[in-house]
Parts: sequence; structure tokens; C-alpha cells
Amino acid sequence: MKFAICNELFEGWPWEKVCDFVQALGYTGLEVAPFTLADSADQVSPQRRLELRRDAETRGVEVLGLHWLLVKPPGLHITDPDPDVRRRTADYFIQLVDLCADMGGRVMVIGSPKQRGLLPGVSRPEAREHAKEVFRPVLEPAARRGVTLAFEPLGPAETDFMNTVAEAKALVDEIGHPNFQINLDVKAMSSEPMPIPDVIRSARGYVAHVQVNDPNLLGPGMGEVKYEPIVAALREIGYDGWLSVEAFDFRAGAERIARMSIEYLKRVAGTGG
Repeated sequence: MKFAICNELFEGWPWEKVCDFVQALGYTGLEVAPFTLADSADQVSPQRRLELRRDAETRGVEVLGLHWLLVKPPGLHITDPDPDVRRRTADYFIQLVDLCADMGGRVMVIGSPKQRGLLPGVSRPEAREHAKEVFRPVLEPAARRGVTLAFEPLGPAETDFMNTVAEAKALVDEIGHPNFQINLDVKAMSSEPMPIPDVIRSARGYVAHVQVNDPNLLGPGMGEVKYEPIVAALREIGYDGWLSVEAFDFRAGAERIARMSIEYLKRVAGTGG
């Protein structure tokens, strides 16, 4: 498995410094939050996209993809009852597909809890249909660019839409496209009723990407979750992709979180690559 880290942890750092720092620690991938680049994907020029990709790759770091997709611009929502909002959201996902691919990325993690939660008067079945209406037009453009949309089940503390891997698998089956799969997040899986390794086993054949962290909002190994059974379960289902560190509480400092996370991952999962 390969080790990556999410770039919003390094708020205010120059791109080149982030790449140099994470590569020196042993990370080979960077997962990018688009809002750290600009307020909207179309504000990142073609030249800048190529510069970001080149500057990362020449430092031995791959931009693996994007996450936190709908933080900006405002007014987008996956399950909104207004068809115009859904259309704009689908159109923006297509813009993000191009941004992702232009930077060398192959996965877009669909978390965005505030931009998918149930709005007043919208039932869960209606929300599912709205979500499918948003995602379906994105998938052929994504396939052409080699990008997979990885839907992320999130715990009930974050959203009231799609809280479990079982729900996400059903959505994947209903959409029925190879470029629509699942992202597994350790913090989110910790809210499920079954043990995390069993959640992982239940997702066999659906997993496009894995984010690693702890329910305490810090990185892997910085809380109570033990990763040996998690890594074993991922290997059992044949996952050999990225383990991408995504912390949410930055108070310990970017350097400490990044360093402690990869040191722990190397102990429990090997040296990475």
C-alpha cells in the first residue's frame, strides 16, 4: 500500500514546500482539497494545473486526486429538491473531473457532508434519486478522463445521508457504473455497529480509496484505533491502493501530525511506496 496525505493540513504553506516536506517523510501521494487552490475549479488555469502537477511529480509526489469537493463555491448540493441546483452541482463535478485529471489524479472523494444532507421536506428515497440524478451525468466524462468517483459514507454526527457502507454499496449498485465506487474512511467506519475490519470485508469489490485517521480527529496511530486488523482486512479484500492521512484537528501542528501518522503506518503496514 502507498502512503498519501491531504493537503489542507498544511494551510498557508507554499505548494512546493508541502511536496518537499511530505516526500522527505516518505509520502508519495498528495490528496488535494480544491478550495485550497481557488474558490472555484475554473479559476485554476490550465497552466497552473500543469505547474502544480509538474512541481509535485519532480519532487517524487503524485497528486492522487481530490476531496472536500463542494466546500466552495456556495450554492451546490447533491440532494437538493431544486433541479437547477442539482444541474449546477453535476456541472461542477464535471469541472472537478477535469481539474483532477489535469493534475494527474484518478479519484474524487465525495464526502461534503453539508452539501448532501437532507433538506426540509426531502425524504431519504427522494434524496437518493436526487443524488443519482447528480452523479449519472458525471460518470462518462469521468471515465474518459480516467477518474473514479468514490462516495464516502459518513457518520451520523456529520450528515444524515448515507451513513453506512451498506447504504453506499446499494447506491453504487443502483448507479451501476465502474467509475462510481466507495471511499472508506476509518473515522467514519468507527461509527458503524460492526467492527471496522468487518466493515472493510463487507466492502470487498467496492473500494476505490481509503482515508486513514482516528475518531479523535487526528491521524492514524494518534488515538485508540489499532490499525493492524484494519491493514489485515484491507489486504484480505485485495486492496493495494493509497492509505491517505486525513486529519481534522490541526492543533498539534501539520509537521507533527504528518510525521507521527506515517511513522505509525510504516510500522503497521510496511514501508509503503
